[in-house]
Amino acid sequence: MKYIPTIGIECHVQLCTKTKLFSEVDNDARGKEPNSCVSPVDYALPGMLPRLNGEAIRLAILAGRAMNCEINTWSRFDRKHYFYPDSPKGYQITQFYEPIIGAGYVELPSGTKIRIEHAHLEGDAGKLTHFNSYSLVDLNRVDTPLIEIVSMPDIHSASDAHDYAKELWRLMCFAGVTYGDLYNGNMRFDVNISLAPEGAEKLGTRAEVKNLNSFRSVERAVEYEIKRQSKILDAGQKVVQETRGWNDAKGETTGQRSKEEAKDYRYMPEPDLPPINLSAEFIENESAKLPLMPSDYREIFNGIIKSDILEVLLDYPKLMEKLRELGKVPGRERSRPLGQASLSPVNLPSSQIATISNLFTSVLLAEEKSAEYLNDLPSTADLAELAEMNEKKELSSTATKEVFLKLFDPQMKNHGAKQIAKELGLIQENDLGALEKIVDVVLSKPETQKAQEDFRAGSEKVLGFLVGQVMKESRGKANPGAVQEILRKKLQ
Repeated sequence: MKYIPTIGIECHVQLCTKTKLFSEVDNDARGKEPNSCVSPVDYALPGMLPRLNGEAIRLAILAGRAMNCEINTWSRFDRKHYFYPDSPKGYQITQFYEPIIGAGYVELPSGTKIRIEHAHLEGDAGKLTHFNSYSLVDLNRVDTPLIEIVSMPDIHSASDAHDYAKELWRLMCFAGVTYGDLYNGNMRFDVNISLAPEGAEKLGTRAEVKNLNSFRSVERAVEYEIKRQSKILDAGQKVVQETRGWNDAKGETTGQRSKEEAKDYRYMPEPDLPPINLSAEFIENESAKLPLMPSDYREIFNGIIKSDILEVLLDYPKLMEKLRELGKVPGRERSRPLGQASLSPVNLPSSQIATISNLFTSVLLAEEKSAEYLNDLPSTADLAELAEMNEKKELSSTATKEVFLKLFDPQMKNHGAKQIAKELGLIQENDLGALEKIVDVVLSKPETQKAQEDFRAGSEKVLGFLVGQVMKESRGKANPGAVQEILRKKLQ
């Protein structure tokens, strides 16, 4: 029997505020000792009361706008009760009944739209590290501000699940609301998968795979669950509603516990925090700060940068901003509707934009220190100068790559592209008169006479030998294309 998969994804996005959601404690615990970024509020000591971080509200608005969502003027917090070692309070402060972010959608590169049901603010739980006979608790992550983004069940394939998770990550990074470090759990995905026979009116029983932290894991977990649930249904059995974990090394999910329902958490209004009441003017002012989004860059560079290269570059917001500066594309105009960029034509020649984008993808991102280089990009003036030199054939493709990498060298990056090329002796000779003299010298040599005769007899391959001799005579500075044209004319 053929089954149709239905997939919904809940994504937890840690917000990059300086302090936590309900206390004045350092929110960035990366590389810090366990239980070092905590306060009496995080420990839930008697009499300690939460105080809401206003910056989290502003970042939530940007996150919502990045997903084309409505921002609710009125929202409030609730208590979600559960007892677990990583939650000292015995409950989580979240938004169940009245979330701050309403309905919206995320558009995938393919054009498919995945609806967003809502997204709510909440404090994160701590972290448990499990060993054979015991577990250790780290409360550094307690009440880290996050938004939980809940999609509608609009995804029906593992590949679309992958693309949705990746595009969501891009949106949050471009909006500047999270560090986006998947390894350190800044974004985590809970994936719900169910199968139903083709044509069925009701969805099947779902299984939830928790805490996935890579796009590939999302895709693989969905693929595995589709196969697992298909076998169960084919055998005439029922899929159990449960929470499952993902073993990346084995490429399989394993059962953890039965899946709780909302009623199991005994939600109640949070008595220690007042409701959030935002004015329409405040929402509008904060929304106007949303920078260019991936869809804006796709429109700006459509027909200029190849789509496959552009999709690689879109993983790096700083690179895209640098390319925008290089093309002198203006930023967002406040008078335009939200979500639409000021899409003026690129002023730098399209060929030069394409050259620089190719250098970033084929040269820089292949380097061992690419992540380090991305923190300190060359100036737009240096990149523009390099692209112009390449287009004028002053540099070969190999030399262009060499100069490009030198622009990231702390000892040379302030010299400028042309000066670096001169210092390395990489500038090609394009003076046709000077090149013709070098060609004449080569053609007068006895060792090239047979090659000349062979070319005149119809052997094209010997032209490469003659070009090589000219390059040798010019110490590699001759423009090979110009040399080839001169040779063809002289050997007619």
